[in-house]
Amino acid sequence: MRNEAAPTEVGNQYAAAHAMHYKTKDLDEALGLYEGVMAAYPDSPEAEYSRSQIQNIAKSVVPKEELVAAQVTVAREHLKFEGPPEA
Repeated sequence: MRNEAAPTEVGNQYAAAHAMHYKTKDLDEALGLYEGVMAAYPDSPEAEYSRSQIQNIAKSVVPKEELVAAQVTVAREHLKFEGPPEA
């Protein structure tokens, strides 16, 4: 006997994003759907999975040097306005 939980709304939305990403391979649409999961359910496990999937997409389409340059820029901007993190 299988004990499967009923799908939740956030689970359904994440599944749609994942299908768009891996089955349909429409990465732009998948990015939007993953963003929607994170916006609607920011503290859910699916939001964390969505963040990981967005990073996977970025790594697959953006050259590594550009990703690192973007991360350095974002870090510097945060340091400029927020200062170093408290230890």
